[in-house]
Amino acid sequence: MAGILDSVNQRTQLVGQNRLELLLFKLRGRQRYGINVFKVREVLQCPPLTAIPKRNKFVRGIAHIRGQTISVIDLSLATGGKPIEDTKNSFIIIAEYNRSVQGFLVDSVERIININWEAIMPPPKGTSGKQSYLTAVTEIDKELIEILDVEKILEEISPSPTSISADINTHSISADLGERLILIADDSAVARNQVKRALEGLGVKMHLVMNGREALQYLQEVAKSCNESVTEKIGLLISDIEMPEMDGYTLTAEIKLDPKLKKLHVILHTSLSGVFNQQMVQKVGADDFIAKFNPDELAESVQKWLHTD
Repeated sequence: MAGILDSVNQRTQLVGQNRLELLLFKLRGRQRYGINVFKVREVLQCPPLTAIPKRNKFVRGIAHIRGQTISVIDLSLATGGKPIEDTKNSFIIIAEYNRSVQGFLVDSVERIININWEAIMPPPKGTSGKQSYLTAVTEIDKELIEILDVEKILEEISPSPTSISADINTHSISADLGERLILIADDSAVARNQVKRALEGLGVKMHLVMNGREALQYLQEVAKSCNESVTEKIGLLISDIEMPEMDGYTLTAEIKLDPKLKKLHVILHTSLSGVFNQQMVQKVGADDFIAKFNPDELAESVQKWLHTD
């Protein structure tokens, strides 16, 4: 697998064009899965794992990689399958989600494919619910590729707090919002509910959608009943970046091109991180970029941009 990610930095132009690259891998069996290359730091053959006491059942152990101790999660086990047995001949995908680095144990890693977000679709109806770990699907070589809801897996292993600290001053949010609502766009049900739980204690009205295209269509429909700007009825948009059909960067760019939408403040709230993403925020015209998930930072950003009209 040496060199499979060597040219990741040269691919950054894909983001903002509603495109991404997926690293394809397998767990047990023939089914192929995908993970966004921009989440991936490294792919390597599984090193010896050290067992730790009282670990979560999905964590196979820890690995010491380049001076860092990383928990290794068995993705097959975590998604309801059987554990990956032959770890010596398996691989670890080192990835960064939600401000932390994890290792995902997989059976094999195949290749990187370039694809448009429009080809990434929500999971088929009937696959939702507690037992489903799909956040999206796509078709490659006439085969279904499943994209796992890693945020759901991580939340089950280590739940994130959703309460806003008592010392965070949020008193002006309700007054600044008035009768308007906050629009939340995220393909992960876990992430949507985290934001909802964090903000509902503030008494704000919210509308939740599952991807960028749904968000844009909703905004355009609401704007029809507004005199000059959609901000008459919607106070703020909180959007994920990685979403089926239309990513958050493209959504933001479309909003800023529409005369009736362009005044809307956009907070990009994402498990992605890094300097590159800060540059993309400025390029597409978003107002803020927050790495998931810190309820205090989210509340402070909401208050800031509601107050900045």
